[in-house]
Amino acid sequence: MNSTQGQTHEHQESGDVVVAVTGCPKEDARTVFDVLRHSFESDRPAGDAPEDASATRPTVWTATVDVSETKAGAGPARLSAPVTVEAQGGYWAVGRLREHLADAFAVRVVGTAAGDQEQEIRLRLESHRTA
Repeated sequence: MNSTQGQTHEHQESGDVVVAVTGCPKEDARTVFDVLRHSFESDRPAGDAPEDASATRPTVWTATVDVSETKAGAGPARLSAPVTVEAQGGYWAVGRLREHLADAFAVRVVGTAAGDQEQEIRLRLESHRTA
């Protein structure tokens, strides 16, 4: 049995996903980026805290993460309110990002746009409900 056969197929596609977070307090944006940084390589350094760009217009925070290799999985994370996340990349990469976000948050797909080799997906993240 060849254990690398499945990995070869996965890595033929780019592992980069562009992530945009909007419509939330900067603390919640940081929580989302911290979860992503804990799971994947990211272009946002660990000490990088999102800041509001305008007092009158919504701020969109972005990052690019490489989901090709995973780090340790993230545990549940708390958000003060639901957060909207848009992710754009190859189908495999966006799916992997979504799976890892589901480890930390309750994830609901609220929109998709599909192309030949890439997709854009809009997710609604909320804190996991505790029993």
